[in-house]
Order: sequence, then structure tokens, then C-alpha cells
Amino acid sequence: MALTRPVTLNGTPLSYVDFGGPGAPLLALHGHFGRARGWAALAAALAPGHRLLALEQRAHGRAEPVADVRPDAYLADAAGFLDHLGLGPLPVLGHSMGGAVAYRLAARRPDLVTRLVVLDAPARNEPPVLDPRPWPRRAATLAELHRLLAERVGPVTGYFLENAVEHPDGWGLLFDADTLLRSQWALLGDWWPDWLGSACPALLLHGEESTVLPTAQAEEMAARRPHTELLSFPGLGHWLHDEEPAGVARAVGAFLTGRHGLTGRSGLAGRSG
Repeated sequence: MALTRPVTLNGTPLSYVDFGGPGAPLLALHGHFGRARGWAALAAALAPGHRLLALEQRAHGRAEPVADVRPDAYLADAAGFLDHLGLGPLPVLGHSMGGAVAYRLAARRPDLVTRLVVLDAPARNEPPVLDPRPWPRRAATLAELHRLLAERVGPVTGYFLENAVEHPDGWGLLFDADTLLRSQWALLGDWWPDWLGSACPALLLHGEESTVLPTAQAEEMAARRPHTELLSFPGLGHWLHDEEPAGVARAVGAFLTGRHGLTGRSGLAGRSG
């Protein structure tokens, strides 16, 4: 049974979801606009061999408002979380911004990370960013919020609707638009030293239709970092774990257990670097 537990990291009250089970622990880090509970499908697919622990990161979900959304603040939270629970070293998985936190954690705290799984997170993060300020603030029903949000973000609406809650004046999203806009801008730039700064085995999962991680950069990331396998999924975009959860879960499970011959959504072999 999944349990949400409070945790205070670096003076900031946060929370995490412990999906439970007898398996080896695995840390999962969501991306911008994500939620810890968004890893539920992956946690179920990896059980009982793995016990997934998902940190709800600062400025996300029901976390209290914070001013500091620099990449180093997210990194300190992830390291502090593992130190707090005394769980390292263990595999760490992250999507997008969470993927950057994961590979920076592996570089800065190699004592905490045994294997690295990165979902569509670039080593060099370029604009544009996703501006949520024009998104609907309130809607009369959840269905109406879904419809209005779909007009903005398209078919990946479910990822963002993990933030949907009912307020006294209607349905809305939990995150603060201005804060997450600042957080995205803070992540822009060159993170190649951190991507190349660890030596543990790594799996880079990439959606070939992604607008965040270009295929050419994904291939360069795998080629330049030793012990890295690139698995590209044709037809999928940046939110590949929401678009093809079963395929992503199979790839992650195979990597965590040391199996090889990973295949993408259309049966194409992942590229190795």
C-alpha cells in the first residue's frame, strides 16, 4: 500500500510516497509540474522486486511555497532525503528536471547512487520553457479543467492533472505558475560536467518526438558517457512514461536487474554508448 509521509529537508517541509513492498529501494524524482504519486504505474510494474520511493519535490504538489527553486536546492533535497532515511547507495530514476537532479546527484554524491535512469533530461537545457501562466486557474468541474488544460498541453493532460484539486471556488491546479516558471528558467544552461561526472551504469530513455531532448543530443550523451545505454522510443515525446508506461517499465526493470537487449516501443533496439 502506498503511503504519503512527511519529511523536512534543509528546513523545507516536503513529503514522499512510499509505494511499499519487500523489494530493494529505488528513488524516483518527478519533473516540473509532476507529483510523487505520478510514479504509481511504474511502482506497480516494478513490484515486488523494487520498492519505489518518490520524493515530492519543493514547489510541487502540496509542498509549502518556497523562494529557492535553483537546481542546487533540488539537489540538496534529494541528497538530504537519502541521508535522512539512510537508504543509500541505491538506484535513482528521474524524469526531465528530476532526471537532471538524478544525474547531478550521481556526480556530486556517488556514495548514494548505484545505477542511474534518466527519462528525457538533456545535458544542455535550452529554451523555450513551458509557461503555465495562461492556463486555467479554476473550472467548474474536473472534466471542464481537463478540457481547458488539453487545449494548452495536448494529449499529455493526465500528467498535469495529477495536480488537480477541488477548491471552494472550483477545480484548479496545485502548483504556483510563477514559481515553476522561475524554476524552469533556473534549469536552463549547460550541465554536461554533471552528466559526465559519474561512472555508475546509466540508462537514458528518450522519446524521439521530444521537444526537450533532441535525438542528436541524446545520442551524444550516450556516446560521451561510459557505461551508458540509450533507448529511444519512436513516436513518443517528452512524457514518455505517461505515453507508454508498460514499455518504459519493461526497460527500467530490465536495466535494474542487469538484463540486456532492451527494446523500444516499436521493437527497435536501444542505442548503446
